[in-house]
Amino acid sequence: MINMEPQGGFSYSEADFRRVQEIARQEAGISLPISKRSLVFSRVSRRIRATGRASFRDYLDYVSMREGQEELKELICVLTTNVTQFFREKSHFEHLETHVLPQLGQKLRAGGRGRFWSAACSTGQEPWSMAMSIMAELPDALRMDLKILATDINHAVVETGRIGQYPGEEVQSVPQRWRDAYMEPVEMAQFSMAREIRRLVTFRQLNLNRDWPFKGQFDVIFCRNVVIYFDDETRNALWKRLAERLVPGGFLYVGHSERVDCIRECHLEAVAPTIYMKKG
Repeated sequence: MINMEPQGGFSYSEADFRRVQEIARQEAGISLPISKRSLVFSRVSRRIRATGRASFRDYLDYVSMREGQEELKELICVLTTNVTQFFREKSHFEHLETHVLPQLGQKLRAGGRGRFWSAACSTGQEPWSMAMSIMAELPDALRMDLKILATDINHAVVETGRIGQYPGEEVQSVPQRWRDAYMEPVEMAQFSMAREIRRLVTFRQLNLNRDWPFKGQFDVIFCRNVVIYFDDETRNALWKRLAERLVPGGFLYVGHSERVDCIRECHLEAVAPTIYMKKG
């Protein structure tokens, strides 16, 4: 067994890394390649120090116990990557605004319902972008039966999204007219999502690879830049579960480096790069 000792901190063996790999896979479906070994050391070391544990082995033993289950959630949080921005992958929002919302608006005005899901919402920029697109295209959205569910495995980023306050430099990708309409300047060059638009979005912590504590189907699901961290089996299982939650004619948006390989089994068809529609 090789013992790895990166600069500072704790000794770190191959067995330690393999244990973290297994925990990440079992708890979140995350596949950690050997190339992430140093990253794992850096991130997990912070939690070891924060909890006052003596070593990697001691810490990993602790999160495997019943009394360590809250810390296990913190471990999964530090192992996840959260990179996002407002209106990331602009073509998705252009499709949403030009192809989806006009038709959905007709259904809503006739008394139907509309449901959107940001399935890996990170710090909230994605669902808030969805909300702004909806409000711009359907100004009467707040009088309709329309909701956005925003979920992520990382409880800390979910809370950031729920608070809905961002530094000025992070809102530069939001068109000025929408910034004026849907955001409010606050102290320290921060912007907060306006009160009315907040009524559209509900934030919840959720592990996509566990049971989903809600029923019903969605007209639109954004699940972007998530499955790149999963192995093939976990990835395809998630695509199938997401497809089952789409209404016929509903849309699934995936990340620019992702694709649905099991498209036939999912009853999906590709309508544009990284955009899929549910058949039926």
